Amino acid sequence: MMPLCIILVLLSQVTAAVNITSGIIQDSGVIKAGVGENVTLKCACQDNAVTFLSWYQQSLGGKPQIISTRMKHKKEADMYPGYKERFQVSTQNKEGNNHLTITNLRPADSAIYYCGILEFNAIEFGQGAFLHVKTPTSNIQAVVHQPDFELLRPGDPLSLSCTVYAEPLCEGEQSLYWFRNGASQPTVMDPSGGQCTSLSSHVKNCTADLTLKSASSSDAGMYYCALASCGEITFGNGTRVEIVDVSTKVSPLMLYFLSVALAVSIIILLVLAFSAYMLNKKLCSLCKGTVSHLTCSAASDTRSQDADMLHYAALSVKRNSERHGQDDNMDTDCVYSRVKSRKESCKT
Repeated sequence: MMPLCIILVLLSQVTAAVNITSGIIQDSGVIKAGVGENVTLKCACQDNAVTFLSWYQQSLGGKPQIISTRMKHKKEADMYPGYKERFQVSTQNKEGNNHLTITNLRPADSAIYYCGILEFNAIEFGQGAFLHVKTPTSNIQAVVHQPDFELLRPGDPLSLSCTVYAEPLCEGEQSLYWFRNGASQPTVMDPSGGQCTSLSSHVKNCTADLTLKSASSSDAGMYYCALASCGEITFGNGTRVEIVDVSTKVSPLMLYFLSVALAVSIIILLVLAFSAYMLNKKLCSLCKGTVSHLTCSAASDTRSQDADMLHYAALSVKRNSERHGQDDNMDTDCVYSRVKSRKESCKT
């Protein structure tokens, strides 16, 4: 019974190890480069259980083709036929690195590149990166129309529509694809439906719809609609999809406008406060000068009127009978009394 328990414990540990994600860190999204340039696609994996690392190339509508394989503890990789000339794998002195460098790019190098690992006899791939090699001249003339921005809440359905007007200069089928850049999902998405109709002998109208039943935060990113024709790919400007939970946060665009509005409001309030302060100061100084002038003028008028308001009164002095005789020879004494109206003095 004891050996059976030990075996079951070991099996459970092995199963848990298989279910643990390997943590592939790979360049993803859409990577654009020109003909004749060099590009390096990075990939790293630090899982000790990984034994082999590899690279795969998948053209649009084609099957994955293996480019290279390398044992994790070796620096050199085995390159497969057709990739030995311009493709090279480097570790940059870290055994977990598996970077792919492509030199002298050609239009045929436009494809999806997957970094893969081998762990417990199971192959796992990264999200993949689409390398778009742009050519100076094109064999097709196409215009891709798609919406610029989509704002959704978690759980809302995502529906994107793309319309392409193409005038190919070669014969062949036209295919539409959707690419994700910046999302935590695989880079390339096949359209849910794509149809092309001939508007004339040379111009075709192609439409493609992309639909997700329930959007989540992992679906946020830039979505590109592209037309593949005549061995070339024409991209649209892209649709930015944002998933915002309005109950917890505001979208970055709305936050930007609110910040600008708040800053403008604060500046206007400061200007108004300063203007009010300067106006009040000016009025107070003017008020003080006017009051002092009026007060002093009133005081001067009061003093000038005092001279006109003088009253003189003659007082007669009665003498006693006994002294009447003595004072008969004296001149009559006259006493004048001045009556003046007094007012408060001027206060400057």
